[in-house]
Amino acid sequence: MPAWTPDPDRYPRFALLDGPSPLQRLTRLEATLGGGARLWIKREDLLPLAFGGNKLRNLEFLVGAALADHADALVTVGRRWSNHARLTAAAGAKAGLEVHLVLSGPTTHPINPGIELDQLLGATVHQATTADRAERSALLERVVAKLQAGGRRVAVIGVGGSGVTGVLGQVLAAFEVAAQAAALGFEPDDIVLPSATGGTHSGLLVGLRTAGLSASVHGFAVTPPDDVGPAIARLVDELGAVDGLVRVEPDEIHLDASQLGAGYGVPTEAAAEATRLLARTEGILVDPIYTAKALAGLIELVRSGRLDGHDVVSWHAGGTPGLFEPVASPED
Repeated sequence: MPAWTPDPDRYPRFALLDGPSPLQRLTRLEATLGGGARLWIKREDLLPLAFGGNKLRNLEFLVGAALADHADALVTVGRRWSNHARLTAAAGAKAGLEVHLVLSGPTTHPINPGIELDQLLGATVHQATTADRAERSALLERVVAKLQAGGRRVAVIGVGGSGVTGVLGQVLAAFEVAAQAAALGFEPDDIVLPSATGGTHSGLLVGLRTAGLSASVHGFAVTPPDDVGPAIARLVDELGAVDGLVRVEPDEIHLDASQLGAGYGVPTEAAAEATRLLARTEGILVDPIYTAKALAGLIELVRSGRLDGHDVVSWHAGGTPGLFEPVASPED
């Protein structure tokens, strides 16, 4: 298998992981679904900080870049249940950096569990009154300006940490799962994941191709496909310009909006059914906002027979606190 490592001078890294996340067989779920496909799960929820989650991979490089630039404060944005925001707070705590989170509203009563965890991790939360992106962007500008006026050196991390620098962590995740699968005696035919900001989707696709694997990457959109689709295409193109990574053609991007439902963060009955099925066959919990919707898509694909004979990896993105998130409406 080809090897690849990012240039440490161009892409400094701050260690947040203590080893690979587990790759596990889902034998009871397989049997329940008829045994047509061999099912595996990549447990990014078991990465080491703050309930885990795949965004820790991005943050190794984003925090590394911030430290190399002598930043003393991190600022990022997200929805109030954002896994990226929570993990930025955790990564900042581990790196000794002040963290400010600019989150969409509205506020909830009692306090939103994600925000409670953000604050427990030491982050300062600045919450907008609505879910309007323009309001959140304006609040971000004010927060950054105030910090800079106070003499802080600020590193601003984009939503989801899904610029090329962060996405290199997902490229490495592709090499990781390829090596784990080889050690277990198989090569993945398909990887199924939730696509929100496009970073994991694009990084895994480019990483798999660079590693010499032909597995299809099925992304189930959990944010509007008109947003995430172009983001994936852009990131795949930009990753192709990084030394050592291969160029991937746009027709290899597979994005499915069938599980989105009423919108980002709004639960669906199919996702709730998938959550119950995995919990009651394998004892594994998934959140309703991200992984549950992709799992629902996977279950539909398996039941249709389209994956018969395949080795399929379900990518558990993390987000366990989302199980305790108050039910959102499309306006949230």
